Amino acid sequence: MVSTTLHHHPPRSLSRFLSSSTTTKSRSFHSKPTLCSSQPITDKPPSSTSSPPQSQILSIRHSLLSRHVTATQLAESYLTRLKLTEPHLKSFLHVSDQVLNEAQSLDHQIERNENIGPLAGVLVGVKDNICTMDMPSTAGSKVLENYRPPFDATAVKRFKELGAIVVGKTNLDEFGMGSTTEASAFQVTANPWDVSRVPGGSSGGSAAAVSAGQCVVSLGSDTGGSVRQPASFCGVVGLKPTYGRVSRYGLMAYASSLDVIGCFGSSVADAGILLTAISGYDRLDATSSKREVPDYTSQFISTELLDSKPLKGLKIGLIRETLDNGVDIGIKSAVLGAVSHLEELGCTLSEVSLPSFSLGLPAYYILASSESSSNLSRYDGVRYGNQATADELNALYGDSRATGFGPEVKMRILMGTYGLSAGYYDAYYKRAQQVRTLIQKSFKTALDEYDILISPAAPSAAYKIGEKKNDPLAMYAGDIMTVNVNLAGLPALVLPCGFVEGGAAGLPVGLQMIGAAFDEEKLLRVGHIFEQTLQGCRFIPPLIADCDAQ
Repeated sequence: MVSTTLHHHPPRSLSRFLSSSTTTKSRSFHSKPTLCSSQPITDKPPSSTSSPPQSQILSIRHSLLSRHVTATQLAESYLTRLKLTEPHLKSFLHVSDQVLNEAQSLDHQIERNENIGPLAGVLVGVKDNICTMDMPSTAGSKVLENYRPPFDATAVKRFKELGAIVVGKTNLDEFGMGSTTEASAFQVTANPWDVSRVPGGSSGGSAAAVSAGQCVVSLGSDTGGSVRQPASFCGVVGLKPTYGRVSRYGLMAYASSLDVIGCFGSSVADAGILLTAISGYDRLDATSSKREVPDYTSQFISTELLDSKPLKGLKIGLIRETLDNGVDIGIKSAVLGAVSHLEELGCTLSEVSLPSFSLGLPAYYILASSESSSNLSRYDGVRYGNQATADELNALYGDSRATGFGPEVKMRILMGTYGLSAGYYDAYYKRAQQVRTLIQKSFKTALDEYDILISPAAPSAAYKIGEKKNDPLAMYAGDIMTVNVNLAGLPALVLPCGFVEGGAAGLPVGLQMIGAAFDEEKLLRVGHIFEQTLQGCRFIPPLIADCDAQ
């Protein structure tokens, strides 16, 4: 049995990490002053290379209501950028042909002085395992090729009711099973910071689309880090809400006890605004929470109103196990730089040990594979999925799955079926559930003492396409920073905090902030202040500058 005792040290106990190899200052990279992905397309770029990120959503609303720009002009600008960047990135599996029609309809509403929703004119990318009416929803799999749901997922329905426009469906690892978006049945998505590298996964298409300014915000799904890891790789904000905060109705199931719909934005404010829009109880999802949804936007305080120590009194724990062996030196340096910045903002920082942390990865893959084995059994060519031609029923099942599923999905189904089989259930599935309980208790104990826990979002920055495709264990190890949060059902926010060497302009590094259940408000408040006060870094990929110059 692994002890769940919490070990903590005095606030200045981080010295063991501060060796000469990790204290080097992180490089600051600045794009030439071109169009910033954290601003509306119609606005001029900021004059300072260290200008803090602003909310695109709020800027778009202001521009529309002041008649400074029309929704059609905004939509055309984003679609133009998407057309320029998409051949390099391949973020989207499908782009809606109704974007301009919906934008024109919105312009007519404004002309008639009708009220418009808070997300009016905001272009949203939707991961292709989230159902959208009259638009393909394939989960990145041949088994659902050309499937068009007759309904919208609850999250999609809610943001559309507030005036947002679906720009298209983004690429993903098939059924969300992967960490690089290379396991899509249709195409491989590239990272906007360096197109020879992966954007992360499985929500790589959604992260790359926001990073490259192809849409304003996007939805992803997070089963073991599939929002947070690509957010780190692509230099954007990724928010995984508490399990039950956002309805899963319309999200194609991978592992039902772990799956959540999450948000991407180029700023904490945009991610928080999108979360406010999609959160809340849904009678169509028995696992959705009836807790009242706060207005997360109330946490976004202007920097002019902040005092010199805006986070004074906040207790933050740096998870010791996340900076041990296996984490790149550049990642440690960037995270420790973020630690110093948080201390400057008034936080009290201590090192905290979660003894069961290292057990999360094997437990996660047993549980997720087991649940996927059950969930994906419905894709048999009869109930769901494309049907193969066969003379006998068992052959029809087998051929439909053999031609419909890719190798990663088949491998995880086999792993899960083995873990659930008679004679192995107690040794694998039951034991993994016991480890899950230990992890939940460990996090609860830590979060009873600390307001927030922090860690890197991934042990490395984005790696080369194909580098780990044939080494699944190495790829799975990249999820070690994120899977525990899903096992515990907690909220987590990832935001860019620095850079490491790589590519033409460096590669972004994400800082993960973990909060108590349903405490997204605190994460957003701290993340927003951190982001607004971070100096010397603008997270704008070179691809934007290259395409805007055309």
